[in-house]
Formats: sequence, structure tokens, C-alpha cells
Amino acid sequence: MSTPRSRRNFLALAGTASTAGALALTGCGAGTGSGSDGAKGGPQRGGQFRALFTGGGERETIDPHAEALAIDMARTKALFDRLVELDASMAPVPRLATKWESDAEATVWRFTLRDATFHDGKKLVPDDVLFSLARILDPKATSHFAQSLLSVVDLKKSRSIGKNTVELRLTRPSADFPSLLGTLGTAIVSSRYDDPSRPVGTGAFRLTSFRPGQSFTAERFDDHWDGGAYVDELRILSAEAEARGNALRAGEAEYGYEMTPTFARTAEADGSVRIVTAKAGTAQAIVMKCDREPFDNPDVTLAFKLLADRQKLVDVVLAGRGTVGNDMFGKGYQYYPEDVPQRRRDVAEARSLLKKAGALNKAFSIFTSSAAAGFVEAATLFAEQAAEAGVRIRIDQGSPETYFKDQLAKGAMGSHRSGAMTIPNYLNDRLLTESPFNASAWRRRDFDKTFAEAQSTTDEAPRTRLYGELQRTVRDEGGLLFWGHPDWLNAVSSRVGGVKEAPPNTMDSGRFDKVWLA
Repeated sequence: MSTPRSRRNFLALAGTASTAGALALTGCGAGTGSGSDGAKGGPQRGGQFRALFTGGGERETIDPHAEALAIDMARTKALFDRLVELDASMAPVPRLATKWESDAEATVWRFTLRDATFHDGKKLVPDDVLFSLARILDPKATSHFAQSLLSVVDLKKSRSIGKNTVELRLTRPSADFPSLLGTLGTAIVSSRYDDPSRPVGTGAFRLTSFRPGQSFTAERFDDHWDGGAYVDELRILSAEAEARGNALRAGEAEYGYEMTPTFARTAEADGSVRIVTAKAGTAQAIVMKCDREPFDNPDVTLAFKLLADRQKLVDVVLAGRGTVGNDMFGKGYQYYPEDVPQRRRDVAEARSLLKKAGALNKAFSIFTSSAAAGFVEAATLFAEQAAEAGVRIRIDQGSPETYFKDQLAKGAMGSHRSGAMTIPNYLNDRLLTESPFNASAWRRRDFDKTFAEAQSTTDEAPRTRLYGELQRTVRDEGGLLFWGHPDWLNAVSSRVGGVKEAPPNTMDSGRFDKVWLA
């Protein structure tokens, strides 16, 4: 099985797979400027762009419905388009669909398609959308990520309307249905698509070659509906974190995805590359299981939230590269209730609540792991902060390979994180009675009922109010202590323009059709 390559292996690949291109780029030099957008002047065409991501070895794929890794998503984003994408606030924005509308019950949706062309020269038509959804929902295709999310689509009743409209009927109301079409694994493929190794998409690049765990090369598709890419050739390679940083500094790559705070601090100090930061792109938390003592008592969960020194956790665990949390997911995203006052540390109130609950002198433990950066460090620091209030917490470490599965059943308290996603998706996946990833064991039928009401409310203002109520309820009574929102750090050569600050899983994340080389 292939693995993400070291710096030595990366250099070897760059030398053998595209020696001429690599030498040409190196000859231009990485430069040391660090303007607001790096590159001098406006967009210009030409050149080879090399982007580095954490790899997945032989698990890597360019099947847009089976994508699972960030490197997969960057490659499929180059080759395909979705009907809808999510902007930096996780709100849906048009791509292949220029507009959409629903009936009053949010069960019938009509999407108007733009004039787009596939790589084989055929025009996009509604049947391509229906074919793509049928492929995603194929029960035999268990690797298709969006299968569960889009199970609400009633394919038998969905249909084409004319040359550029597709009508999708749902089995239950979903006012946020367009957002579901902007998530992982929802790209539109041609109805003639039958072999993932020969992709037929409408993306800004057309595949030249792909070897899982090794390399990916694509060329500009000049007939792309959005004007086409600026660079002639795109190469997306896998490399370990240290190798990504070294290659950028040596001028052997133009883009590095998911860089560490340590690298960012060093690179900014010496001006070797430019750091592109998406503020509060993800979330980290301590979870308390609400179906187990003593966290089945909301006074105890609130007491633990009051014990946390969130700013210190951000400063130490995230090296200051993040924003304090307020015990709600999705800071900065659509439907996030920004008017909720920031929760602050209050040791006296925490002790009072614990005493009231009879939990003041009990021993606790946190189940954590090195499965994610910062988990063990955050658990340890939080235990120290609790100790200042006389609360004893032991650290129990589990296997990093199985931690996320184990945590669902093991321990009353644990470490938790979430990547970028819409707030409705987070609530659906993690906070409903039947949610598959309910890490805090939060199960309340009244909560489920309010969520269903929000899903069927087509007027945005009352829908926003309902999602806000749900968030406040979890904040005050649930078992999620969201202490921080880490920044998302990417790095680019100083001669690169057009790279935007974007949380992962959004339209401009890992997007290379609008980048250019000075």
C-alpha cells in the first residue's frame, strides 16, 4: 500500500514525472514578497501549478461520488462541478444550477441548469443530473458518501422539464435541500460516465493522468462555462506535512494544504511563503455523554463548561491560531446565533453547581487520543484548569486508529472535533436521537421535533430562529463544551495569486481554476 511521501520521495517524483516542468518553475524562483494576494498584477494564463495534500495511498480516488479525502476532493473539484456549492458561510451558491425554487412544502424542487459542456463535447442536460443522483443513490455503491444525505430524493418521481430544468421530488420536507447538493460526493457526471478512470465532467480541467498515492495531472479545459482555468497544467500530489513545507520553501510546489501553526509562524517570520488563513474553520470540544452519570444532570455539564479557560486553551493548544468557542457549532456559518453572549470562566459558579448536584468531590476521567492534533493537549490542560477548582480528572488514552468509533461507546467524557459543514448537517448527524455520530449522547424527542419543523420551514427568517433555538438549547443543557475554533491554514508561494481564504469543504477550498502564476 502506498503512503504519503517524504520530502526525498516527493523530490524524486517531481524529477521523474515532470522534470521539464519542475525545472521551469524552479527557474522562476519562489520569491519572498508577501503582498495581500502575493502575485504582482492581475490574473494571467500559463504555467504549471503544483499543489500538495496529505495523501491516502491506494485509497485515493477520482470517482467524485466516492471521494473521502481532501486530496480526492481537490482532484474531483478540478474535473467536475456540482449543481450547488457552499460559500464561506456554508450558504448555498449557484454552480451548474443557476437558480432553484421549491413548492410551499419544500418537497418539490426545480433547478435551472446553466449552459455547460462536458469534456467529451456534449452539453449538460437534466438527464445527466438524474443519472448522477441515481449513481450516488445506488444501494450497491456503499462508498458513496452522499447516499444517506440524499436519500430524501424520490428518484422515481423526479423528472426532466424541458432542456434545462430538472425537478427533484423529496420524500419529506427539506428547506435546506440545495445545501445538501453542495456537500461531499455530489458532483454531476455525464450520463455516459461508466469508468471512474476515464472521467467525463464539466470541470475547469481535463484529466491527463492519475495514479492513486502517486500523482494527478490535468490540463486546462478551454470550453469551461466559467471561462476556464488560468494555469495550463495542474498537478496535485500527496506529501507529508513536513515535506509540504519544505517543498514550498524550495520553490518545488506552489500550494500546501493544511499546514501546522508551527510552520505558519516560522514561514511568516522569514517571509518564505504566504499563509492563507480561514478563521475558525473547524471546531474542537470536550464532550460529556448526557445519558450517563453525572452528565445526565444539566447542572453538571454547565459546571464543566464554566471551568474551562477557553482563551488559554486556544493560546496553548492552537498556538493562538483560533477563536474561543461558545459551546455551539458553526461559528460564522449560516444560522449561527451571533447574539448569544460569550460564556466565560466562573469557577465559583461551577463549584456551586457541582455541590448542588452532589458531584463536587467525585473523580472524573477524559477518554482521549492522539487521533487528532491537540486532543491530548486540550484534555490535559482542561484537567489542570478543573484541578484549580478542586475537580480531579484523569486522562485515559485510547487507540488513535479506532478512537472516533470507540468514543461513541466508551467513557463519559471525551475529545471531539468537527470539520466544516452546515449547521443543519451537524445537528442531523450528531444531535438527533437516531444520529449516527451522536458523541454527546444527546437524545431528546422535543429537540428532534423542532429540527423537523426547521427542515420544513421554507421562510428563511423563522427557519433561522428555529435553528438558533436548537443551538441555544444544546449550549445551555447539552454535553458539548466547544472551547475553540482552530484556524484553517494553507500556504502558497509568494508568486501565486487568486487563492482565497476558505474553510474546508467550501467552494473556494482546494480550488485551482482561479489561481495564477506571476
